[in-house]
Amino acid sequence: MRRSRVLILAAVTTVGMALAPTAGAAPHAAPPADYYQPAEDKQGAELAAALHGIIRDQEVLSYDETEQALKQTDAAPDNPDTVLLLYSDRSARADGDWNREHVWAKSHGDFGTAQGPGTDMHHLRPSDPTVNSTRSNLDFDTGGEPVEDAPGNSYDEDSFEPRDAVKGDVARMIMYMDVRYNGGDGFPDLSMNDQVDNGKAPHIGRQSVLLNWHQHDPPSQVEKTRNDVIFEQYQHNRNPFIDHPEWASSIWDGSTASP
Repeated sequence: MRRSRVLILAAVTTVGMALAPTAGAAPHAAPPADYYQPAEDKQGAELAAALHGIIRDQEVLSYDETEQALKQTDAAPDNPDTVLLLYSDRSARADGDWNREHVWAKSHGDFGTAQGPGTDMHHLRPSDPTVNSTRSNLDFDTGGEPVEDAPGNSYDEDSFEPRDAVKGDVARMIMYMDVRYNGGDGFPDLSMNDQVDNGKAPHIGRQSVLLNWHQHDPPSQVEKTRNDVIFEQYQHNRNPFIDHPEWASSIWDGSTASP
């Protein structure tokens, strides 16, 4: 059964206990056997609604707590004292100079760093401060000028294109936010559309491009492990589009309409 709004927010008082990862915890890159049971045999809007009911049952972090959490969720596999930078093909010292990137730009829906969408670990990622500033609140699309100091990324006046290795990651984070935040719990109704330059509207595009990125850049082991760490140690919910990439086409079916 899904928890009430009161219970979800009550978890904020105890989430600090989750910020100390269990020693020796081994991510398994797979959800519990019954986690997605309510979504079985569903399609389209019914599937989206079922997934929303599953993933809204989560612990909620404060914005201050997300910085420490990212040092665990995005630790570089070869050096846990560093964090992987989403758009840059490098890592940075965990206690060094990096920013928290809201992949669903926090101005799109005007939720800022409020607990809920503003602190959801499934779309917060470490980023180089200069690259983070360049991305700003741009929608996602193809083309533009190269991003200085971040090879493979490009941007123009209304959109940002990440490097190939993380295109699918970006798409799945955006799809998660679309399904997770649907106007309930006092949060904005976030949805993808097939436009750019969405401003403060609770939309991000282009949906058709994001779905293409999702198809051509499937979940990596690093992405799966990150999903596990968020589930096991922090929010206790998952990004379903990492676990079941095929559900994206069932929900959106290549259209430009959000469920």
